[in-house]
Amino acid sequence: MANFTVHDLEKRVQKRAQARAEGSYTRALLDRGLEHCAKKLGEESIETVLAAVAEDRDRLIAETADLVYHLLVVLHARGIAFAEVEAALAERTRQSGLAEKMSRGRS
Repeated sequence: MANFTVHDLEKRVQKRAQARAEGSYTRALLDRGLEHCAKKLGEESIETVLAAVAEDRDRLIAETADLVYHLLVVLHARGIAFAEVEAALAERTRQSGLAEKMSRGRS
């Protein structure tokens, strides 16, 4: 699946969101509500950070895959397309990363 993209995964999330909960983890997550989906995203974020500093390369890849999946589920739950995230990223490339971060008041 070397040609599998984030957009392919987003389409899969959208499709599985229409499935029955007993046959779809995605649907089951969504049925539990946005707060639950966001909590799962947070858990995956922490697992990814821990893998980045303490585990092997394969574990980091696996945890990152989980993180991206759960991010797409949360975006779906909020009605946000990944293309909107890409547009925000593209907009940020118009200035340096440091300048962009300072414009948002973050360090």
